[in-house]
Amino acid sequence: MSQVAIDKTIDARGTYCPGPLMELIKTLKTAPLQSVIEVWSSDSGSATDIPVWVKKSGHEFVYSIEENGYWRIAIRKAR
Repeated sequence: MSQVAIDKTIDARGTYCPGPLMELIKTLKTAPLQSVIEVWSSDSGSATDIPVWVKKSGHEFVYSIEENGYWRIAIRKAR
């Protein structure tokens, strides 16, 4: 995977669905177009829920990486 510049990180570790997704949606409302936002989530559901929501909402899924006890999920604001 090539390096992706992250414009904003949301640390949602310790919160549970739908918290991480709600934080992402809130951040997207004010983020500039083409911004890359990375969500850190310890809720395994986020690793599947966020990419599904991103596809439905017209944004771009960048990656999902499992770290030590949490996931790093990046998306690019496309609209």
